[in-house]
Amino acid sequence: MRRVGVLSLQGDVREHVATLENLGATPRRVRRVADLDGLDGLIIPGGESTAIGHLLTTSGLRDPLQSMIDDGMPVFGTCAGLILLATRILDGRDDQWSFAALDVAVRRNGYGRQIASFEVPIDIGDRGTVPGVFIRAPRIEQCGPDVTVWASHDHGDGEHPVLVRQGALWGCSFHPELTSDVLVHGLFLDALQEALR
Repeated sequence: MRRVGVLSLQGDVREHVATLENLGATPRRVRRVADLDGLDGLIIPGGESTAIGHLLTTSGLRDPLQSMIDDGMPVFGTCAGLILLATRILDGRDDQWSFAALDVAVRRNGYGRQIASFEVPIDIGDRGTVPGVFIRAPRIEQCGPDVTVWASHDHGDGEHPVLVRQGALWGCSFHPELTSDVLVHGLFLDALQEALR
């Protein structure tokens, strides 16, 4: 059983937990430093990136989690989680920080505000197609040389990556947890299982 934490300070926690349970993983809600013990991987959910960043600092989770990421723990960030993993936030607030681990440049709300939310099919090559739910989603505008693009989307202004991987780190612009499709989470768990061998 894969022990996967879901950062549970703010955002789509319940939905990620349910998806992990459907896939046979053992999810753990992470609210305190002690909750990190023994995890095989972690999901940082969608929500509000500056609020999650503030709560990571005040809870004492920021530094231990930074160390675990730097040491190679598998982490999957969706929406706000992607922003928190990114090396560059192009339009962040003055007080905004990130773990600076996934070599991408992102623009917060790059696909528009809440009123501009949309859902489109996202093609993940021979893996299949998943529903892509974009809600105040970050746009990936640049990727480093070690980042693999698993899926892209053209929202009328050219292709932009929406699902990427760099080693043990995964980032997703959309919200796979808000649908019944488990493919994206399954890809992360498969990679996590490989890393545990």
